[in-house]
Amino acid sequence: MLIKTYGSAVYGVEAITITIEADVNNQGRFEAVIVGLPDNAVKESLQRIENAIKGNGFYMPRTKLLLNMAPADIRKSGSAFDLPIALSTLGASEQVTQPEKMAQYVIMGELGLDGSLRPIRGALPIAIQARKEGFAGLIVPVQNAREAAMVSGLNVYGATHLTEVVNFFTDEKTLTPTIVDMQEAFEQAHAGVEPDFSDVKGQENIKRALEIAAAGGHNAILIGPPGAGKTMLAKRLPTILPPLSLNEALETTKIHSVAGKLPENATLVSRRPYRSPHHTISDVALVGGGGNPQPGEISLAHNGVLFLDELPEFKRTVLEVMRQPMEERKVTISRAKIALDFPASFMLIASMNPCPCGYFNHPDKECTCPPGAVQKYLNKISGPLLDRIDLHVEVTPVAFSELAAARVGESSSDIRKRVVAARNIQGNRYNPSEGTYANAQMSSRQLKEYCAIDSAGYALLKTAMEKLNLSARAYDRILKVSRTIADLAGSTAVRPEHLAEAIQYRSLDREGWAG
Repeated sequence: MLIKTYGSAVYGVEAITITIEADVNNQGRFEAVIVGLPDNAVKESLQRIENAIKGNGFYMPRTKLLLNMAPADIRKSGSAFDLPIALSTLGASEQVTQPEKMAQYVIMGELGLDGSLRPIRGALPIAIQARKEGFAGLIVPVQNAREAAMVSGLNVYGATHLTEVVNFFTDEKTLTPTIVDMQEAFEQAHAGVEPDFSDVKGQENIKRALEIAAAGGHNAILIGPPGAGKTMLAKRLPTILPPLSLNEALETTKIHSVAGKLPENATLVSRRPYRSPHHTISDVALVGGGGNPQPGEISLAHNGVLFLDELPEFKRTVLEVMRQPMEERKVTISRAKIALDFPASFMLIASMNPCPCGYFNHPDKECTCPPGAVQKYLNKISGPLLDRIDLHVEVTPVAFSELAAARVGESSSDIRKRVVAARNIQGNRYNPSEGTYANAQMSSRQLKEYCAIDSAGYALLKTAMEKLNLSARAYDRILKVSRTIADLAGSTAVRPEHLAEAIQYRSLDREGWAG
């Protein structure tokens, strides 16, 4: 008897429906075979399935069992196909009374030897694809049910055991749909304590620089001695970014679901991601890839912040692979038979010491680095990467008087209000332009249109370029940052005072900065 069930394979952040056909043939010798490019995890599923079937009062066919996974030219990987394969086997051996009902559902889940179901990756993109193709519902392990139930217009059933699913396709209906109120889930996910800028003592100029970075979507690098507060400030940057929209939250959740980073019974990722990989990370772990391509850190930071602490300590190859994704806001992983796109629209925030010992230009401590060591240290960061960082911010140690002061700094919520107002201005400005949402993404044509300066501003910028020995690549960055500063001030024109503030954020472009 030939039976069909449906599962789903996740490639990139999208899902492809897989048809699982089972045929029990009494005329051949006993043999169980899976065809259709299964990997080892899928092949081994026969052992798990046989034990789970026998242990729960069913029987395994003792004749020829052929299982085909179509499309046959797409590689099937992982243990999430255990449940649909088991149901196909039971249906083909006539142990399920309503096998035709199984064809109306997408079914996924890993089986334990006792028949219990274990969670899978990618439940959200699987649910989106199931709704798109018009399936009646989706059956997944109960740990993934709330995640998948965020997709409206699709009945999602969470199961804990193989017998519950078998009974669902017989006369006994044991599963009930999982209902998730999207708005309520979104609000609940926002609840909780976050780091706040009010915790930071002093450093008002650094807070201002990060406010500008958040308002315009600019990348920034913080340069200062150890203990100056660079990491503490960077951790609080997501709290002043505009809140995630529902579409952004769904897109971010989909990536984390594919990567297996969502906790059990999770719904939406409603806070902007903050990723801080160690400097020993490989280039594949950063941008994504592997035999079965998975999203890397830059994709996990999509719609959020990627913080690289001690930037010069990262391997050169790791830093260079970020250059193209930073421009295109996506990363393409190419293999012999497939090319996958992972979203990667993130803000890069980096930090570094000014020299190997950390005390170059320190007001109190003397730098012990030999001559030329400072420039050699800075040269670990390539010019093309530095070209993509808009703000270079020098961080100085906090004085004791500021550390001991009882005064509470400005809160993240107050700063966020100004950031959101500036982003709204940019949203209206770039509304006709597809793919441009913030000042940092302006093209050369848009730069000329929206960053026109008057004669006083032209004279100031010309003087700065000449007197401070700024490099040519600083020109566009200064104009983009000054446009953001003008938006924060509610000004339609870029004024000389906006340019003056933007010029001070190009420290590493000054010739002779390192002596």
